[in-house]
Amino acid sequence: MTDVRISTEGRLGRIRLNRPRALHALNTAMCAAMLDALEAWRADPAIEGVILDHAEGRGFCAGGDIRMIGESGAGDGAAARDFFRIEYQLNHRLFTYAKPIVAFMDGVTMGGGVGISQPAQLRIATENTKFAMPETGIGLFPDVGGGWYLSRLPGHIGEYLALTGARLDGGECLAVGLATHFLPAERLDHAKIAIQADPVFAEDALEAFSAPAPEARILSHRAEIDRLFAGDTVEDIVAALAADGGDWAIAQAATLATKSPQALKVSLKLVRDGRYMPTFEDEMRQEYAVATRVVQRPDFAEGVRAAIVDKDNAPRWHPATLDGVTDHVIDQIFAPLPEAEAWAPA
Repeated sequence: MTDVRISTEGRLGRIRLNRPRALHALNTAMCAAMLDALEAWRADPAIEGVILDHAEGRGFCAGGDIRMIGESGAGDGAAARDFFRIEYQLNHRLFTYAKPIVAFMDGVTMGGGVGISQPAQLRIATENTKFAMPETGIGLFPDVGGGWYLSRLPGHIGEYLALTGARLDGGECLAVGLATHFLPAERLDHAKIAIQADPVFAEDALEAFSAPAPEARILSHRAEIDRLFAGDTVEDIVAALAADGGDWAIAQAATLATKSPQALKVSLKLVRDGRYMPTFEDEMRQEYAVATRVVQRPDFAEGVRAAIVDKDNAPRWHPATLDGVTDHVIDQIFAPLPEAEAWAPA
């Protein structure tokens, strides 16, 4: 069984993630295969659009191959660097693709799944969508373009999602702009058939099958998010949450207390930098430099141990407190790589 099914159906290119036991988490070979398919279709006049979905199971894509990245990061990091390089080239290719791409976020859409769905011009949420960038919980950060996408959400929703790893449902994704359409899952097959018939007018097909989305619960906390996650530093945000004293603020403070202090500071800087990043290529170049360093630091190894290996969900972060993560360390993590090692588009 191949981990990704690639085919053409009439005027449409089809990419179907097919690793259901891993919730379609991406590995290096899957990213390379998708990158090759997109390149082949790019110059093929017979292909007018692309659909990106999953073949079976409850997840669209749960992320990347964290176990492999963790094992590599504990060693020389070469396999992790290779994965990030190819995955980010795929993210960039999707972002710059001239032909319409329709991504069906039907199910778990986290980490790497965000990276391959958000570049699509048309992004479909359903009642099954569970969207999150939960990387601070394993000592990582919202990569795959997270700095670009989260920084462009309304107000300070991007900071909130990046730091807490909060999950959004399909209605919430539509409300904040992470999805362009909401379709009941039972209508997806019909929509795909309509798109296949005329890929150029995919948006019209989606409009025809769309339905009213559920109420977006995140909007009821919009004022609190914008006020409490506006601080210049993570320390400022934590202090604002503590000073507020409301139930919602207390819950967010408790969540942040479980996250890697280093990852929190990296993630906040990533979102704040992303807001002013000149191009998506620049974003990917910075994220690659950050990722290749973070995966070889102690917190990522500890996060993988706690979440994936021992599954005790009791990580022992180092440093254990925010004040232990110095500006010097953050500057080292974000420093550009030497030209010979830096990321570049495919």
